[in-house]
Amino acid sequence: MDNFGHEMALPSTQNRGVVTPLHPLTVLVVVPTLQAGAAEMGAVDLVRILTAAGHRAIVLSRGGRLEPRIAATGAEFICADVASKNPAIMARNAAMISRIVRNKKCDIIHVHGRAPAWSALVASKLARVPFVTSWYKGFREQNALKRLYNSVMARGDRIIAVSDQLAEMISERYRVPATRIDVVPASVDLALFNPALMSTERLEAMRRIFGVTANDRVILVVGRMLRRKGHHVAVEAARRLKGMGLKDFVFVFVGEDNGNNRYAGEVWDQVLASDLTDVVRLIGPVDDMPAAYATASVVVSAAIQAEGLQRTILEAQAMERPVVASDLGAGPDAVLAPPIVPEDRMTGLRFSAGDAGALAAALIRLFSMPAAQQTAMGLRGRHWVIDHFNQPAVSDLTLRLYAGLIRGKNSI
Repeated sequence: MDNFGHEMALPSTQNRGVVTPLHPLTVLVVVPTLQAGAAEMGAVDLVRILTAAGHRAIVLSRGGRLEPRIAATGAEFICADVASKNPAIMARNAAMISRIVRNKKCDIIHVHGRAPAWSALVASKLARVPFVTSWYKGFREQNALKRLYNSVMARGDRIIAVSDQLAEMISERYRVPATRIDVVPASVDLALFNPALMSTERLEAMRRIFGVTANDRVILVVGRMLRRKGHHVAVEAARRLKGMGLKDFVFVFVGEDNGNNRYAGEVWDQVLASDLTDVVRLIGPVDDMPAAYATASVVVSAAIQAEGLQRTILEAQAMERPVVASDLGAGPDAVLAPPIVPEDRMTGLRFSAGDAGALAAALIRLFSMPAAQQTAMGLRGRHWVIDHFNQPAVSDLTLRLYAGLIRGKNSI
């Protein structure tokens, strides 16, 4: 097994200054949609990094509600159906991407999703430009066809993984040498996710949206309504906590259903069948996520599939919230938890994925701690994010990777 140590994966504010390529680059950033997932947010962050450093970013996507953020950076946006899995459309997309690369004189193609990756891989060969992929989670491989489909993300000239855990999975599953994998974590906007800027009015407004009071312990679960996110595990944990007689707690699920109404319906049926309508809220997306985190007593990830590095866990810690995450929802490079660290260094707790009893036990353990200990846990979480997931450090890693690619291309 290749080792991806935390020191390599997590840059700190003490790293060297940013090293940019010798000339301004033009990077074609290809992402299926611009909605609200990890890949979409990762693409937006990449565009910000490029434009802030004086490079040119061109975004190719079907589009979505994050388009204004792309426009705000000054990047060029091209709308196309690169999310399609139709082989005929993917073939046309390959020709289109190749034309864009030639006409726009792109130096690199950087892909954030599997469907467009197949088209972009072909285009990169035709146009003879480096091909970069970014992984945000571990894809399921139910059969040989699915494994083949997923494998395109392991065919990049450079492969970016957002966590050590994910890098190890890629290396093991696809026999990719560690020299082709770079661990570049997500960055957090520390100015936006800053508890010092939170007002009483914003907190009260969010409590009204959540339907809770200041006395309720809000257990916040953030993420799209997808089975792999483990909402059903959280509902079962709520049932167990209620059965134990725990009072004044409310699970609040925040996130889009992504058109996946069947799973959202299943979760709500589970809530109804378990008589949990008094302690579970399905809210949908909210606009003021810093206030959502600030309203919470704890933020939970109940993921049952490898999630790489969840931005929500980092944002929660930036807002000084303790976190409880499954071992597939966050690795030790995202959440400092026993037994990896002693309790006086912990920023949260981890539990076995899919084990609702273990999640309930972790929440009981957290709520049993003195308030001062919970506050200290939150403060350590913010310091951890400031030191290891800040935007300058992530920008540094990204631009160094590009510089290496360009040097390698020019030396051929």
